[in-house]
Amino acid sequence: MKKHILPAIKLTALCIVFLTIVYPISIWAIAQLSPNQGKGDLIKHNNKTYYSNIGQSFTSEKYFNSRPSSVDYNAAGSGGSNKGPSNEEYLKQVQARIDTILMKNPGIVKSDIPADLVTASGSGLDPNFSVQAAKIQVKRIAKIRNIDVEKINNLIIQNTEKPLIGLFGPEKINVLKLNIALDQLSGK
Repeated sequence: MKKHILPAIKLTALCIVFLTIVYPISIWAIAQLSPNQGKGDLIKHNNKTYYSNIGQSFTSEKYFNSRPSSVDYNAAGSGGSNKGPSNEEYLKQVQARIDTILMKNPGIVKSDIPADLVTASGSGLDPNFSVQAAKIQVKRIAKIRNIDVEKINNLIIQNTEKPLIGLFGPEKINVLKLNIALDQLSGK
């Protein structure tokens, strides 16, 4: 046992120094090289500051609605709901979201609704949704804001982020950036 105690103490001390000093300083130094020095992607709009990489709640009918959040958009506690497709409470929650979308967006059928509009992401803070999620909301927003549907469709195209190097991941749209562009389009 004496033979193993000294190496264990040395290894513990080395881990403490590396994991509490060297590693955090290295990550901090790398973050200083990134845009905004590792403070996130900040967007200022109407005298407010938002993080574009954190999901925001948009429930007003004049905006594109966000992807649901299992943590009520609280960035301090990200996480999924851990409820599966066999959980009755979860199924009722998803059905209520589907019913709300169908009520707010006349002319849409259940099969048109993409999963990302009725299910939360693994973190509960996904700032993006699919192009289809935006397109099914266009008529409602155009009617409420009295804007031509084609202008809103062009806004969707302009705000669509392509897959990484054209291969990795689906096309997606940042909901916050899209809603800010929508405000700028309608002058509000």
